[in-house]
Amino acid sequence: MPADAPLSDDPERIRSVAVTVDDLVTALEAATRGGRDAVLRITPPFPARARARLHVAGGEGPAGYDGSVDPIHLDPRRLVDGETPAYPEVDETADRLEADGDAVTEGALYEAHAEAVAEWRRAVRDHVVDRVALPLAGGDDADPPDEGHVVDVKRLG
Repeated sequence: MPADAPLSDDPERIRSVAVTVDDLVTALEAATRGGRDAVLRITPPFPARARARLHVAGGEGPAGYDGSVDPIHLDPRRLVDGETPAYPEVDETADRLEADGDAVTEGALYEAHAEAVAEWRRAVRDHVVDRVALPLAGGDDADPPDEGHVVDVKRLG
C-alpha cells in the first residue's frame, strides 16, 4: 500500500508511529509518578505514518475529531525498553546525599533531586524502542498485546 494512500478508519493501515521524545518522557514521568494518566494518542482517521501525541486520558479530543472511531492510546511504558532506568525517588536522592557525606538540607535535596530527574529524562531518550504492537481492540493499552499489528517507532526531537 503506498504511503500516500487515503486516510482510513482502519488502524491496521498504520505502518509507523512518530513520537516526540519530549512527549514520551513527559507521559512516562506522569505514569511513573502516579499522577495524571498520560498516554500517547493516535487519533483517526489513520495515515500509514501516524503521529502519537501527548494526551491526558479523559481529556477532549483534538478539534475536528468526531469520535466515530476510537483513538489508540499507547501506554508510554510500552515505548521504552526494559533497560530504562527507574524514575528517581526523593528518598533515594536523600540517601545518596547522606552516603556522600553531604548535608541533607531542603535546598541541597531540591537541587540534587532536580538534577537526578533531569539525568533520568536525558537517559530515557536512549531507551525508546524501534517497534511496538498497537492495541487495536477498543483503543486502550490496559492489556498490551505481545504480538499483533506491529509498527515502527520514529523518534522526533
